Amino acid sequence: MNTTTPAPSFAGPVPAVRLARAAAALTAHGFTVEILDDAAAARARLPELIPAGASVFTSASETLGQSGIDDDINASGRYRAVKPRLNTMNRETEADAIRQLLASPDVVVGSVNAVTETGSLVAASGSGSQLPSFAGGAAVRIWIAGAQKVVPDLETALRRIEEHCLPLENVRCQAAYGVDSAINRMLVLNGEPYPGRGIVLLLRAAIGF
Repeated sequence: MNTTTPAPSFAGPVPAVRLARAAAALTAHGFTVEILDDAAAARARLPELIPAGASVFTSASETLGQSGIDDDINASGRYRAVKPRLNTMNRETEADAIRQLLASPDVVVGSVNAVTETGSLVAASGSGSQLPSFAGGAAVRIWIAGAQKVVPDLETALRRIEEHCLPLENVRCQAAYGVDSAINRMLVLNGEPYPGRGIVLLLRAAIGF
């Protein structure tokens, strides 16, 4: 009899009971957690969470791009959007100013690569540009994660990043920049010590990768 444990599927949404387990664990670790139906619900919720006039950085994210959230924030005129400002700056002569803008906005909105049922968020990055704000540089951090990103534990989170996320990100990077991606930096958030500063919008539907 074959007793080998089948490989987990990292693409489909997990059952509601697992989503609730992850939400409860994150809440116990200090994060503010909401479970929403889908990306449209998150898109409608964000204006209630982000005050008008705030400086907002949207990190590179398939979730934000596919949902329209990236455009909502950067093109609405409601916020002092960081990304459009960065696009006008010289990457060589204004490198220090760019780094500071990325590291400490009022609000960062992004996603993570995995959410564990033990209450951790895991984000991998090639450049690391979003990680300082994720780690605490931003006054408020909002992560939107589809239900396919929920995994049992940190070990499985790393497997998800290496086996599922990286190959898909390689395809995106090759199409956009002509280069492969890499897991050069990784951030694990095991808790939020400052109430209200770390907000997780968990979606019942899958979006992004």
